[in-house]
Amino acid sequence: MEENISQVSDTLIELVTGYGLQVIGAIVVLIVGRMIAGMIRSGIARSLERAKTDPTLIPFFSSGAYYMVLAAVVIAVLSLFGVETTSLIAVLGAAGFAVGLALQGTLANFAAGVMLLVFRPIRVGDFVEVAGASGSVKEIGVFTTTMHTGDNIRITIPNGEIFGTTIKNYSANDTRRNDILVGISYDDDIGNAIDTIKRVLAADERVLAEPEPLVAVMEMGDSSVNIVVRPWCASGDYWPLRFDLMRALKEQLEAAGCSIPYPQSDIHVHQAGGN
Repeated sequence: MEENISQVSDTLIELVTGYGLQVIGAIVVLIVGRMIAGMIRSGIARSLERAKTDPTLIPFFSSGAYYMVLAAVVIAVLSLFGVETTSLIAVLGAAGFAVGLALQGTLANFAAGVMLLVFRPIRVGDFVEVAGASGSVKEIGVFTTTMHTGDNIRITIPNGEIFGTTIKNYSANDTRRNDILVGISYDDDIGNAIDTIKRVLAADERVLAEPEPLVAVMEMGDSSVNIVVRPWCASGDYWPLRFDLMRALKEQLEAAGCSIPYPQSDIHVHQAGGN
């Protein structure tokens, strides 16, 4: 019994002597490495904030640097125990390749999310039309983007569907053009109608002087002479201005003696001669 205890004690002494310093060194490397990773993450975040970088990008870049440093620390710890890191990296690469094949869609969304965050075709708060949906962008994540529609419905779209299709960003530019088509009767005075429309546009402060509004005869329709009205305004005034102009144009054109005709068709009846 005493001989067995002596053998166990000798074995423990050998382990402590052989691996004790390596274990202590590994613990120190882990602690110091984590501290350095945290300092790097905080430093990158502060630098990006001072550079007035988009807030969406700051956690993405800072967290990415943090985990890259941690990965390097783990590899360094394994090398202290004599683990062949080259073989380990090869095994991890093969495993990553297999996982990548199984998660092609997820990785595609991740890659698209990175592209959206880097190139910024859309930003939080923009009103966009993309992937068959339209709404205000609330969050641009790594895998998905969240939007709220005009009637407050939450829509979540995979980033791969956004970056791989046409994006209409209605908030990207400071100004927008309203396109309104007004029809008057063939018996109305076109000059009078155009002057009336211009007075309506001039009376609204939201209509920009530059570029100059366009008022011109667009086409000869089946039942009316159609006049195109194209005023410019600030992007935020687009819908309020459009609603107000539609009402003002109707009321002022009628007050000026112009009529807005209903669609109509002429029917000619021919009676066949009797026998």
